[in-house]
This record gives sequence, structure tokens and C-alpha cells, in this order.
Amino acid sequence: MTSEKSKKKLGFGCMRLPLLSEDVTDIDFETLNEMFDRFLAEGFTYVDTAYPYHQEHSEAAVRECLVKRHPRESFLLADKMPVYKVEEAGDYERYFSEQLERCGVTYFDYYLLHNLWSEAYEKTAKLGGFEFIQKLKAEGKAKNVGFSFHDTAPVLDRILTDHPEVDFVQLQINYSDWKSASIQSRECYEVARRHKKPIIVMEPVKGGGLANPPEEVQKLLKGHSPDASCASWAIRFAASHEGVMMVLSGMSSLAQMEDNMSYMKDFRPLDEKEAGLVAQAAEIIAQSTAIPCTGCQYCVDDCPMHINIPRLFSVYNFTQQFGTNNFPAMHYNRAVAGRGKPSDCVGCGMCENRCPQHLPIRENLKLVSAMFEKE
Repeated sequence: MTSEKSKKKLGFGCMRLPLLSEDVTDIDFETLNEMFDRFLAEGFTYVDTAYPYHQEHSEAAVRECLVKRHPRESFLLADKMPVYKVEEAGDYERYFSEQLERCGVTYFDYYLLHNLWSEAYEKTAKLGGFEFIQKLKAEGKAKNVGFSFHDTAPVLDRILTDHPEVDFVQLQINYSDWKSASIQSRECYEVARRHKKPIIVMEPVKGGGLANPPEEVQKLLKGHSPDASCASWAIRFAASHEGVMMVLSGMSSLAQMEDNMSYMKDFRPLDEKEAGLVAQAAEIIAQSTAIPCTGCQYCVDDCPMHINIPRLFSVYNFTQQFGTNNFPAMHYNRAVAGRGKPSDCVGCGMCENRCPQHLPIRENLKLVSAMFEKE
């Protein structure tokens, strides 16, 4: 599936482009021109955009700063069908045509069904989304087709079992989420590997959170490699896994890009010692969590309100640690989809009787409710 052009594993994610002001639509085209020029000059080629990025201004920015200024064969362009906007089968063709026009191209090298999760998958399957992207591939309008994914490993397994024809999958993978009960980076990675699907990684730096991790983590990593950025450890962790073909980085400045390219131009996987340090870093972050839930799931089976307690605690923890960088509201909404909300707790205490960590689960659910169930 991959070509000579895509051998370098660093991809340019266009959801955090340089800005001239706090307005996310006020994109700094001059800086972006320079960034695309440098990116291609160093032999990197993969560029990833999507319909909603920068309030629907990212695709046009890619057209102006990349497509109009560089030969089409010099880069690989990925875009995504906004499945959340699709209400009937005919919408697929309408949005795809709009995306071709926005980007100023006649085809995409990689095309994805955007952000599939359990409910979005059901809707997409019903409306023929998978058949549509296969049609695009047959017509040469999308060279490789797949989907991006934010949900649990069993849901991913179901999608890949139902649709083995997809060429690749895009997953959230970073060392902080590797053992997360809500993100399930490791479990999703393992599912994709079992299905023999190449993996494109998104959020390797967790929305920028791992570029500036807790001070103890910074001391650990800088103690080994004083000149290496903390972001480099996160991106190299993601890129070091077998089966990962591309790691996307949402680069907002030329300095970030130069740093990323410095160690990804001639990529070297983490060695055994470095992998151990990253595991330590992940453990330090985990130990600093507000609710020390291990995600064992013992509390879930007997809950009369069917509350997904470990997943909610995981969402609460990473929101406390990393703020809004990693779409906590989205993960919260998926944790309660078809399940009870934290405020639905009836206080029966069954969960606490089953918890090996003896956590005050009922009180902790109130914290989650206060964070996410605002009027």
C-alpha cells in the first residue's frame, strides 16, 4: 500500500496550523507556506487534513499553501469524510466533491471515514459509507481507504471483522494512553495488528500535553538525553511500534516542525533502555492521576445503572492532567452512550464492594458529574 514517497514516518497533521490571532480561522499562510516548503524539502510527504479542522478552513489552507505551490506528485494528501454530517446516502458524494474542490485536487492518496465509534459506525454502515469509499478507490479518486477511530478495542475489532477490505486504520496512540481504560491505545493497536492493518497514529503527543509533561517526567527524560525534546520521546514511542506506517504531528510552528524532522528524518526506534524510560514516564503520569483506578472492570458488572465507571474515571483523569487538549467531552459522551451517566448513580455501593483498590467510587462519580454534567 505504501509508496516510495511515504517511507518517512512523520506526517503533517493540519488541525493545529499556525495562526495570526486567537481566531482558529485566522491561519498564518506565510508561515504555513514556509512549513510546507521545509517539510517537502526534507523528504517528508504525508499531509493530513479533514473537513472540520480549523472550523472548516484547513482544507482551503492546504490548497493555497501546498497544492497550488507544489507538484501534485510531490506529496501524499489525506482527507476524511465527515460522517457526523451525513444523513442520507447521497450526502457522501456531495461532501466528497466539496472536499476535492476545497483542496484543489482530483484525488486523495488516503481517504478516511472520520472518527468512527460505535454509533457512528452503525449509521455509516447503514448508509453505505464503506461501499462509497470502495467506489472511490475503484474510480481512482482515493488511492487508499480506511477510517480513523476513537472508541474501545471490541468496537474496532467488530469494524475490522465486518470490513476487512479497508486498507488501513488511524488510531490514537501515545505512551500516556497506552494503558488507558478509555482510549485503550494498546488494545486497539493489538486489534489492528491481528487484522494485519497498517496503522497511522494520531495524537502521539496527546494534544501537546506530552511536549510539556510533569516536571518529574521531564527530569527523567532530560537526564538521559539533555538535548532531546519531550515531544521527541512521544513521537518516537509511537513510531517504534511494528505496523505503524505514519505518525501524525499537529505542528503549529516552524520550530516544532524543525524539531520533529531532526529526529524523524533518519528515524531510530527506541532502544531497550529508552523504552524502559518511557514506561517509567507513563507510570509517573499514571501515579499523578486524581483517581487511581486501574481499569480492572470489577465494578462494572453489578452496577444497576450500567455506568462505565473505569472509562469515566480515565476521562476525568486525563482531563485533569491535560485540560481540553484531547477532546475530553467527546470521550465522555462516548463513555455514557447507551450507559448510565455518573449522576445516575443510586449509591448502592456494589461497585465499592468489588473494587480491589477500595476506591470511594460513589464520591468520585460526583467529581466526574461536576466536571461534565454542567447545565
